[in-house]
Amino acid sequence: MRRLTLLAFIAATLAGLGDDAQSQGFNRESFDVFVDARTGMGRPVYWYSVGTLRAYPSGELLARVEGFDTSMSDRPDPGRALARQFSRKIYIYRDAESNEILRERNGVAVEPVAYPYQFITYELVGDRLTTMVEQGSGARVQRIGPGDTMQARRIGDAYVFTAPLFLDIPTRGERRYQAFENYDFFIQAPGGASNPNQLSWVRYGEAPAWAGGGPAIMHLITWRIDQWKDVPASLRDYVETEAPLWRAPPTGLQEIRRLQSREPQ
Repeated sequence: MRRLTLLAFIAATLAGLGDDAQSQGFNRESFDVFVDARTGMGRPVYWYSVGTLRAYPSGELLARVEGFDTSMSDRPDPGRALARQFSRKIYIYRDAESNEILRERNGVAVEPVAYPYQFITYELVGDRLTTMVEQGSGARVQRIGPGDTMQARRIGDAYVFTAPLFLDIPTRGERRYQAFENYDFFIQAPGGASNPNQLSWVRYGEAPAWAGGGPAIMHLITWRIDQWKDVPASLRDYVETEAPLWRAPPTGLQEIRRLQSREPQ
């Protein structure tokens, strides 16, 4: 009975939202709203995250997670709905009980998730936002895309952008990196919230070796920070002392091409 009541409540809520909650195609306005929020407008921005890594299906808390994606962008042709994003990202694992940074577990080193760069191109093609992602270096440079599965919704005066990723990428040997990731960006209208740019992110895939492998779910709550000094000290101090490259995004395409040319260690 309670289940039926809950379903009825959800149905009534969705009906009340009307057409605003339906998935819509992109136009120039929604393209600009997403790109400006996601990448900033010529200055570095930091999408700071906190969350958890849990085993599936048990739900066991394997670690806490903290990190950010920092990026800046340019518009190479102002007459086109085309933008290029220059990013770095780093996420560290923390002990579930003490919250100390994990360095080792069960004799296995715990490494952060760290990308020296990601290069993403966004373009409006018809009513679809298409993406192309480049990452890796040397013979292992990967180009993922073009993808056009992102959805745009209006809920009142806010935008919700949903980007599902179904990843199946070859790695060393015969192994493949397989995971599902979903990004929900909530972009509030100007003046509608003290922090108008938010993101909920979830990943289902294999846990790191130090966490025992096997299926795991990572979930992060993320919001945009516009100045380095406002990144929480818990992460800012780590980056400044142990990962200074990640203090700021790549300066542009020239730096990214230089990083791509290096052979991986």
